[in-house]
Amino acid sequence: MKKTLTFVKDLPKSAKLSLVLAIVFVSILGGLGRTWMLSEHQNDRAIQKARMEPVIFIPGSSATIRRFDDLIDTLNSESKAENAHSVLKVQVEKDGSLTYSGHLSSSNRQPFIVVGFARNEDNYPTIQADSQSMGKVMSELQSKYHFRNFSSIGHSNGGLIWTDYLENYYSSQSFHIRTLMTLGTPYNFSETSLTKKTTMLNDFIEGSDNLPKDLNVYSIAGSDDYTDDGIVNVQSVLSGKYIFQKKVAKYTQTTVSGDNASHSDLPENPEVVNLIRELILQNKGKNPRTNANKLKNVTNKNDRPDN
Repeated sequence: MKKTLTFVKDLPKSAKLSLVLAIVFVSILGGLGRTWMLSEHQNDRAIQKARMEPVIFIPGSSATIRRFDDLIDTLNSESKAENAHSVLKVQVEKDGSLTYSGHLSSSNRQPFIVVGFARNEDNYPTIQADSQSMGKVMSELQSKYHFRNFSSIGHSNGGLIWTDYLENYYSSQSFHIRTLMTLGTPYNFSETSLTKKTTMLNDFIEGSDNLPKDLNVYSIAGSDDYTDDGIVNVQSVLSGKYIFQKKVAKYTQTTVSGDNASHSDLPENPEVVNLIRELILQNKGKNPRTNANKLKNVTNKNDRPDN
């Protein structure tokens, strides 16, 4: 100790100043590091203790964050006021910034979150860019609301964004997704033949090993004549089997037909609403026998061609 003090005493003034500054700098870094570690620990504890399990919706290309308003109103109309699902909407702007509207209630176990994208053209590069942005959205939402478990619903290309996100940006260390439900999602874009795979479908198949192994996936197609829903060919929707089968815990394909089975009407289709209520909100999908017959092929009672 004496040798150290003597050594410091013999140093030039400039060297002494540099040594003092170095000690102060290291002390500040240590203090900041400890503060950061405490903050992260508190955040992790909050996430582990959280009861909130939001349902997160992504609309399709060219759709806005209002896409699911009618569906949400229907689901909330069936609940008592105190049990209504609060709704938060997140708009991802073209510059990557996030705009929030609505709110999440801390008393809600299953609030609804709708994530829309200002950049939402109908092409593969945009889907890839939006799924990357979804990684940022999920991190920020978790930081704000401290949830780990969630379920997801994607309409049309919204299902493609979810698929790309799960393969490339989802982290099982940070999140646990229970269920993915896709509505009229064209996994093979406009191709009508299952033998002709687009670049996007091939990429999804190649990356399917990254999908969560305990995930339940429900792919719902709409059809007026079992060919298409007016926009998306049924065969393109059914191409999802090449991505999810034998890669996730359960993959189920369902077709709804008749009234309100066109592409734009799928989120409000009464049978789709029932499936969302039972398989996501009530989580009856844990039992493989639940609604087994319904999931084979869903048809509206008033089955007739649309005008």
